[in-house]
Amino acid sequence: MLDDLIVASEKGEDEGARPTIPFDYLSVADELHSGRIKVAGESAAAEYREQGADLAAEFAVLLDQAKLTLAGEEHWPEEKLPPIDPEAIAGELGLDRPAKNADFGRIRRNFAFANHPDRVAPHLRQRAMIRMQVANMLIDEAKRRALAGARR
Repeated sequence: MLDDLIVASEKGEDEGARPTIPFDYLSVADELHSGRIKVAGESAAAEYREQGADLAAEFAVLLDQAKLTLAGEEHWPEEKLPPIDPEAIAGELGLDRPAKNADFGRIRRNFAFANHPDRVAPHLRQRAMIRMQVANMLIDEAKRRALAGARR
């Protein structure tokens, strides 16, 4: 596309699209690097403080607006956290009921689909990781027991 624009400009097409003020980027870069343009440290610091004060005022206004918005919202009851005790997780997995041909892979996938740390809210990720570790341990133990029972 750039080549098309260069060719079009060489042919003289689309003359109206040229900038009305010529601008030579190289001469501007040379001027900036020449050292002839000087900025006093005090003036830069003053400009920084002025801009910072404006930003601080804007932030304070936004914070006040957020507080007003949050004050008007309903307060939700305390969120019930999923349990991490092995007995409760075994109950969720269905390992508390004896199953002859339990599909442990399916049980593991279903539990992971609902409880994997990547699939829960950020504030619940640590808890989900613990739940997944406990569930995997329980499933592995149930699988070992099932294999041992089948060998007898």
